[in-house]
Amino acid sequence: DSTPWGIAPGPDGAMWFTESAGNRIGRITMNGAITEFLLPTAGSSPAGIAPGPDGAMWFTQRNGNRIGRITMAGAITEFAVPTADSTPWGIAPGPDGAMWFTQRIGNKIGRIDMAGAVTEFPVPTPASAPWEIAAGVDGSMWFSEWETSRIARVGTGRGALLVARVTGRRSVGAR
Repeated sequence: DSTPWGIAPGPDGAMWFTESAGNRIGRITMNGAITEFLLPTAGSSPAGIAPGPDGAMWFTQRNGNRIGRITMAGAITEFAVPTADSTPWGIAPGPDGAMWFTQRIGNKIGRIDMAGAVTEFPVPTPASAPWEIAAGVDGSMWFSEWETSRIARVGTGRGALLVARVTGRRSVGAR
């Protein structure tokens, strides 16, 4: 059982996906040909995946507590996350040329540059379980706080700090 989890388009025109239970990264072409790449760290449970500005795919390893990078040729590099057992989850490219990721149990947002240096930013909401993350049109990284039902953002400038927890009004449908 592979348990496909995250999926994203790659710069090679194929779709790349994580196999959480299979401990692999998969690649599927538009005509259905699948290639799988076994991760070096056993039982790492890859989750989120996204294309990076360097032409590689970057992914989180929930149980491995690492961020992975795989080239289009299948070469894998792993980078440790400083906070132990932080459970990296969602990942996305930022406007600053780095990859940004959530740490669900660590309650932090991480930033990894293309050389593998990781910077962490604590989320001010206790036990919020940051889940998914995406670049916003305002130059910030926006993320969901799964346990608190909130949306928040972190600035991407030098010495970035969490700048806001956003709680909006709910609306249903268009008026």
